[in-house]
Amino acid sequence: MSERLTAVRRALAEAAADRVVECLAEVLTKEYGVDDLDVLLVDYRLSALIPLRSGPSVTRPGDPAWRCFDHQTEVGAGHVTYLPVTARGERMGVLRFIPRPSSEVERAELAEVATLLGHELQAAAAGTDRYTVAARAQRLTLAAEMQWELLPGRSRVGSGFSLAGQLEPAYAIRGDGFDWAEHDGRVSVTVLNGMGDGMTAALLTALAVHALRNARRAGLGLADQAALADQAVFAQHRGASHVEALLLELNLETGEVQVVDAGSPRMMVLRAGEVVEQPLEAQFPLGMFETSDYETQTLRLQPGDRLVIVSDGVSDALGHAGRYGDSALYRFVRRTGGQAPLQAVRSLLGDLRAFVSADLEDDAVAVCLDWTASAG
Repeated sequence: MSERLTAVRRALAEAAADRVVECLAEVLTKEYGVDDLDVLLVDYRLSALIPLRSGPSVTRPGDPAWRCFDHQTEVGAGHVTYLPVTARGERMGVLRFIPRPSSEVERAELAEVATLLGHELQAAAAGTDRYTVAARAQRLTLAAEMQWELLPGRSRVGSGFSLAGQLEPAYAIRGDGFDWAEHDGRVSVTVLNGMGDGMTAALLTALAVHALRNARRAGLGLADQAALADQAVFAQHRGASHVEALLLELNLETGEVQVVDAGSPRMMVLRAGEVVEQPLEAQFPLGMFETSDYETQTLRLQPGDRLVIVSDGVSDALGHAGRYGDSALYRFVRRTGGQAPLQAVRSLLGDLRAFVSADLEDDAVAVCLDWTASAG
């Protein structure tokens, strides 16, 4: 590692939680001659890149900052350089500074700095609200605050897979949510829809998420995870409220998928450019009855397959032309097949907002999982 990179690492490690970017600006000015540095954080709706330090938000599609974010590569515009700020696939925004790198070595080192910044921002977020607040284009409702705090992130890239999820309406989400975890060559994904509105739905979904995590972390299989969460929700609400959920676990080596369908979230496979609907055995939502037995189904993915999971708030959304419907959903899933998962869910929910011509009346969640079959 070069002395300059060592100096940057030291400065980031020693920076106060709320001054990570300022400390980075100081050390990059000294070591690389960088000027006018800022971080543009992506907002909750994935529709704006908001400068942390100063300046207007970037919302225009095709802007160099958005090209950098979408394609995850360095973009130059005149004297300005943009680099993706990403940690383990979690896209936080872009680093912007002048001038352009003067050599390939400097270009590679600054790209590494942007990745280091991503990891530092994740670590610093536990000790300050600055970056969380800066990424908001408007105030969140309390229910939305709770839902976003439950999420494991919005995107993840690992050996053999790429994964992303998004909620709408981003600033007033109520009962929809998702969760995921990677462990021992497997990826677990859950998509949920809590019954009701506002805080009632948020609290209900939070209970289900924590119950499912508790069961998963105890090493239980999918069916037992669903049963434990079912009992937890019923014990609290005695059948008056329930949570619709889809639980799956992907074996990254074989492509085998174990699935429990406990409600309305639906799953499709995009295979070789065509959408294949996955028929699942519908079972009772979590918490509907005092005791429900759950069974797993087994599916087999092919290398390069994409799983797309959406809540009923997507296909059932109403616009001036009627219902969004399956045809529009399938068409858009096919159209976004060449995009990374985060771009795909962002594009899908953006198209949904355009169809409705306003914020969605019902919650909508979209999760996209690619299996690249490269795990070993």
